[in-house]
Amino acid sequence: MKRTVLVCLALAFAMSVSAQTPGQPPAQPGKVAIIYFQGAIVGSKDGQKAAAELDAKAGPKRKELDLRQNEVSSLQDQLTKGQNTLSDAAKNELYRNIEFKKKALQRDYEDIKEEFDQDQQKMIQVIAQKMTAVIERYSRDHGYYLVVDVSSPQSPVLYASPTVDITKDIIELYDQASPAMSNPAPAKPSATSPLSAPKPATPAKPPATKPPGSN
Repeated sequence: MKRTVLVCLALAFAMSVSAQTPGQPPAQPGKVAIIYFQGAIVGSKDGQKAAAELDAKAGPKRKELDLRQNEVSSLQDQLTKGQNTLSDAAKNELYRNIEFKKKALQRDYEDIKEEFDQDQQKMIQVIAQKMTAVIERYSRDHGYYLVVDVSSPQSPVLYASPTVDITKDIIELYDQASPAMSNPAPAKPSATSPLSAPKPATPAKPPATKPPGSN
């Protein structure tokens, strides 16, 4: 999740600098903190409960996809083993059936994954909005003028001391503000969909047909 949370009182800081008496050394900058925003969502009780609900919803669909994938693999085995025993008509029919089922499986997997990703994104947005408010309040109360999200590997922050990481504090404060989410299911939301993509089975080869006129 590429999201940068900037809780910034830079305006107040800039005003304090501009108001200094000429000749005085510049005022010390305010405190800066970092947060693993995605980790805060994952670690919150709301996030754990939402992840459990998403996993429960995806479970039956995941099982169905696995069963259909096993069916395709079984048909491919039949075609492979029957190359020298099945008639051309039987092999052609089996091959068409395999290709049809593979395409349908891939299409349904993509539809289910898209639905899951949308549900996951909605969950993240709801929690993120509430957590942003918690971060803003925490930052004001503790004198931070800048809070930077370092969840993404593309974060421009090259180094930050662990002492300025407020992720744990934000999780605790968030959970205190959401008492209704007590006793959540012990699950953590995954960064990726829990649905397993159809395994790339060995492609079925079109059955070889006998040359016209051969016995």
